[in-house]
Amino acid sequence: METAIVTGVAGFIGSHLAEKLLENKFKVIGIDNFTNYYPKKIKENNLLNCTKNENFVFYEHDLIDLDLISIFKKSNYLFHMAAQPGVRSSWGTNFETYVKENIIVTQKVLEVAKHTNSLKKIIIASSSSVYGNQEGKMNEDTSFLKPISPYSITKLAAENLSIIYAKNFNLPITCLRYFTVYGPRQRPEMAFLRFILGAITKEKIEVFGDGNQTRDFTYIDDAVNATLNSIKSETTGEIINVGGGNVLSINNALKIIANISGSELSIQFKPQQKGDVVNTEADTKKSKNLLYFSSNMNIKDGLTNEFYYVKNNLSLFI
Repeated sequence: METAIVTGVAGFIGSHLAEKLLENKFKVIGIDNFTNYYPKKIKENNLLNCTKNENFVFYEHDLIDLDLISIFKKSNYLFHMAAQPGVRSSWGTNFETYVKENIIVTQKVLEVAKHTNSLKKIIIASSSSVYGNQEGKMNEDTSFLKPISPYSITKLAAENLSIIYAKNFNLPITCLRYFTVYGPRQRPEMAFLRFILGAITKEKIEVFGDGNQTRDFTYIDDAVNATLNSIKSETTGEIINVGGGNVLSINNALKIIANISGSELSIQFKPQQKGDVVNTEADTKKSKNLLYFSSNMNIKDGLTNEFYYVKNNLSLFI
C-alpha cells in the first residue's frame, strides 16, 4: 500500500482529495493546523469520513514546527494543499500570515523533499489568481503574469519556488492552477456558498461588482480527479491549469441558484473589491494532453449538489 501526504487535509479540496486517495487504497497522512480563517467545526466535519478509515493518520500541527523528515521518508506522494486562502483578506497586516503560510511553509516543504529525496511525485496547489486580468483564455505559457492581490502574489511566489526546486534538484514537482473550485464543503466565505445560504435563509446576498464578471467554475470532483491524474503523469516541472469549462457570469450563477432553491433572491450589489479579477477562463489543452483530464460536471448539477449539502448541514454555517 502506497502512502500519500495531504497537507491542508481538513480544507475544502484537501479533505475531498484524502477521501478519494483512501478509496483508491492509499494510506493517507493528513496534516492540518486548523487556522482560524473559518470555524474549526467546519474543518472537523470535513474530516469525518477520513477519520473513520484505519488507513488515515492525522497530525494536527503547524507545518513550520512539525518534523517532516520522518514523515516524508515513509511516503510516496505529497499533495501540498495547505495555504492561507482569500483574496480580499490578504491586504494590510494580514499579509504577514500569507507570506508565512504560502511562501515560507512551501519553502520548508520543498527543502525537506530535497533532503529526503524519497517522493515519487510532489503536487503543489496553486491558483488561477496568479494570472490577474488577462484577455481571453489563460494559458500556462503566458509570459507576463499580472497578479493583482497580495494573496495571488504569494501563490505565484510559491509556484516559482516549486519550479526552481524542480529544475535545480530534480524534484518531481507539478504545480496545479485551480480555477474557482466549488461544490460540497466549499469554504464559507466563497461566493457560491454565501449565495446558497442567502437563498436558504432568505437573507440579503451581497454581490461585489455588477455581477457581470465571469469565472471558470470547476467542480470539486473534477479538481480531485485532475489532481490524482497528475501523479500518474510522467511529466515534472510543469505548471498546469485545472479548469472546469463552466464559464459564466455571477448573475447567471445566481439565476441557477434561484431556480434550484425555488425562491426569489434578495441581492445587494456592492462596489467591486480590490484584488478581484474581472474574468477567468482556463486554457485546458495542457491538462488534457498531460493529465488526460476533462471536466465531467455541468454547473447546474454541481450547484444542485452544493445546495443540498449546505441545506443538510446548515448548522455548520449559521
